[in-house]
Amino acid sequence: MSNFKRYDKYKDSGIEWIGEIPEGWEVIPLKRIFKIINGGTPNSSEESYWNGEIVWITPNDLSELTEIYIRDSERKITEDGINNCSAKIVPKDSIIISTRAPIGYIAIAAVDLCTNQGCKSLVPVSEINSKFFYYFILSINFYLNVLGQGTTFMELSNSNLSMVELLKPPLVEQISIANFLDQKTAEIDDLITDKEKLIELLQEKRQAVITEAVTKGLNPNVKMKDSGIEWIGDIPEGWNAQKIKYLADVVNIKAIDTDNNKTYIGLENIESKTGRLLTNNDEEQQAIGETANVFRKNDVLFGKLRPYLAKCIVASLDGRCTSELLVIRTHSKILPDYLHFLMLSSIFIELVDSSTYGAKMPRTSWNFIGNLKIPLPGVEEQKEIIQRLNELTRKIDDLVSEIQEQIQKLKEYRQTLIFEAVTGKIDVRDYAAVS
Repeated sequence: MSNFKRYDKYKDSGIEWIGEIPEGWEVIPLKRIFKIINGGTPNSSEESYWNGEIVWITPNDLSELTEIYIRDSERKITEDGINNCSAKIVPKDSIIISTRAPIGYIAIAAVDLCTNQGCKSLVPVSEINSKFFYYFILSINFYLNVLGQGTTFMELSNSNLSMVELLKPPLVEQISIANFLDQKTAEIDDLITDKEKLIELLQEKRQAVITEAVTKGLNPNVKMKDSGIEWIGDIPEGWNAQKIKYLADVVNIKAIDTDNNKTYIGLENIESKTGRLLTNNDEEQQAIGETANVFRKNDVLFGKLRPYLAKCIVASLDGRCTSELLVIRTHSKILPDYLHFLMLSSIFIELVDSSTYGAKMPRTSWNFIGNLKIPLPGVEEQKEIIQRLNELTRKIDDLVSEIQEQIQKLKEYRQTLIFEAVTGKIDVRDYAAVS
């Protein structure tokens, strides 16, 4: 933060993890700045309590927020609903914070609203700038989580929250700091958004490269013929079209006790659209009650649940996996890595996704996948395509990783900038104090 000047005089805050603060600032318990209002939930079986006009905030509403202010909720309640539960209407500009499941989501109320019991509302009891205290509380999220208690889930109690010590600069400085952070965090967020869009474009290019190679080959001048497959169109003249079930088998061998030492792979361990194993997960086990399937090295594992996520890998070792992964063992006419790339192609994923059944948990089936005809070059050409795709996708993946690191550094800088500003480590009073 060497680009920013410091205050002329500092004093000890008495808070170890904050250290020194500007001389004119106060350290005040939260209860002297805000009144804490608990939330509540009307009886879910009483229809007259629900689908009203009163905004009713839950931690989930806060978790999906992409801005400072919150003005709407997934569910709303009626006047009867709020009159028959412990929730209370809090005024606009109150600070809303989730205090369980999890602790620390935060927003400023843009309208009068109420919350469920997973949130608490901080209503100012004197003239303050809500946005400054939004930023301050956001910056001490780690500390609020330390104060949480509980066994089933962590919860921040009223008594612990009320004693959290806040820094209170003069009002004009609160406004200046909030204005400064509005501008700087918006600039950082715009940079992050641009980089995230670039990642999306690179991922789209990755899938386009794969799709082109596994449906048209590597030679742009090769003579083409009609594949007879509606979703594929023309394919190189020397290629064939065959159903997957004639090229590979689905293997459904259930794990037994002696398999428990084998690495377990769940859907969460496979990166979407890249075919990358995120972790070997030696210490993690499958969900209690779930029966795992056994797979062998070089088996293709394809996620049948929500296939639009494109979760597919070639196993690099023997192991166990969730039953939501199809274990596919290839025959001699198709290489595992080739089938893997084909199953990651956008055209294949779109087709398989159109076959799903079940609204909340859409799944595809081996019966559908196995009966799909796919374009098939000879094994030697498959090897060439695999080698070329490995080279191209590795370059794209390296670029994506580099951009992801840049995003992480920007997020860390954003958090540091907020903390430095709200604790007075940098002096931003030159920013116009406009309310």
